[in-house]
Amino acid sequence: MQGRRDVPLSAAGRAEVARWRLPAEDGAPARWLSSPLARAVETARALSGASPDLAPALIEMDWGAWEGQRLADLRGRLGEAFTANERQGLDFRPPGGETPREVMARVTRWLASLADDGRPIVAVTHNGVLRALLALATGWDMTGKPPVKLRPATLQRFVLERGPRLALLASNVPLAPPLSAPRSAPPPPGPSAALR
Repeated sequence: MQGRRDVPLSAAGRAEVARWRLPAEDGAPARWLSSPLARAVETARALSGASPDLAPALIEMDWGAWEGQRLADLRGRLGEAFTANERQGLDFRPPGGETPREVMARVTRWLASLADDGRPIVAVTHNGVLRALLALATGWDMTGKPPVKLRPATLQRFVLERGPRLALLASNVPLAPPLSAPRSAPPPPGPSAALR
C-alpha cells in the first residue's frame, strides 16, 4: 500500500504508461485532472501531453502507519484484529489513517464542485479513490466482494449527474493494446475515460 508516499513512476511504470492509449474521444476536449502525487501527475502528463490541473481530493487514501506495507503481510501479522477491521467496510481505519467513508466524503465534495462544468473529465487517481467512486456509484458498502473488480491498466467510466449522483457506465476498459498488436494499431473500442 503505497498510499501517500510521493514517489515518481519507476522505469517499468513509465514503460507501461507509454503503451497506454485512451479509447477514442467522443466529442468535446476533456479537462485533465490529477491527484497531486508525482506518480499520478506523471501518468496524466504522459497520457495527455500536457500538465493536468491538480485536484487534492484525488490524493490516495491515507494508510497511516500501514503505508509501505503489503496487505497480505498485515493480515498475517495482525490476524483477527485486521480481519475485524476489514469487516467494518466503509469504516475500516488504518492506525493514523483515514477511512474509505472519509475518502468518499472528500470525493463527494469534489464531485459537487464539478457538477456544472459540463466538459468531459479525465481524472488520474489511485485505487483507494477509485474504490470510493465505485462505492458511491453502486452503493457498495465495502463489505464482501466489490461489484466490480478493478483491474490495473484500465479506466473506469462514470457519469456525474446533479446531486451529485455518480453512475458507473463502464469498468476495466483496457488502456493498453494487447502485446501482440503492432504499436500503430488503433486503441481498443470503448467509451472514453470521462466523468460527465
